[in-house]
Amino acid sequence: MKVERKCKIISKEMLGDAVFMVLSVGDMVRKTCKGPGQFVHIKCGEGLLLRRPISISSYMPGMPDDLISIVFEVRGEGTQWLAERQEGEDLDVLGFAGNGFPIAPKHRCLLVGGGIGIPPMRGCAQHTMGKSTAILAGRNADKIILKNCFEDECAKVMVATDDGSMGYHGFADALVRQELEQDSNYDYVLACGPKPMLRNIAKVAEEFGIPCLVSMEERMGCGVGACLVCACDMNDGSRKHVCKDGPVFDSKEVDWNA
Repeated sequence: MKVERKCKIISKEMLGDAVFMVLSVGDMVRKTCKGPGQFVHIKCGEGLLLRRPISISSYMPGMPDDLISIVFEVRGEGTQWLAERQEGEDLDVLGFAGNGFPIAPKHRCLLVGGGIGIPPMRGCAQHTMGKSTAILAGRNADKIILKNCFEDECAKVMVATDDGSMGYHGFADALVRQELEQDSNYDYVLACGPKPMLRNIAKVAEEFGIPCLVSMEERMGCGVGACLVCACDMNDGSRKHVCKDGPVFDSKEVDWNA
């Protein structure tokens, strides 16, 4: 059950092209959080009818107020308005929404985030309490964000950049293969990022017989199933909405050739 709250911006900073905010959300985490990988709907200006879905990077229940962090890029009028908000201002937030990663603290996971798909993986790192490994990928070093946070919250962190400006020179799936060849003792491979990256990672995970869960959050538009932008083809011939049925799916459910 989602709840609506007036949420104060506690802090704000730029992470390259992305905006990082910490919000005080009342009792929202305690009342509605099902685990990592969910998102919130934020009202972005009086003139915009639909709220904008923003992935939750991390969350922390507390007294008197819970905290969440969000990271987003400006993609249109709504996120431009949101990026212009300042510390101390209130936001109208509805959350938590969506079906996240069904993992438990006992699980050891290989986490893979690409570009703006990096932030949602941080909640998975925190949830698995330091047991997981993270692979952070981007076009260049400027796209590798929250690296210090993952280093604090994971057993190991690796980086892949398309241009070789940081870490491994190449794509994330090559690093996933390299890691699994050395250590395949993972309960899950969890990934969030562009669809081509997710498809390739799912293929590698299947080769090693490790369950793979993917977050398709990059494709969300309105976040409530009204705009049809996020309709995703499934292997059984059905179509699911990323915002209503996901954003997390078993990689074997997804029709990667659609």
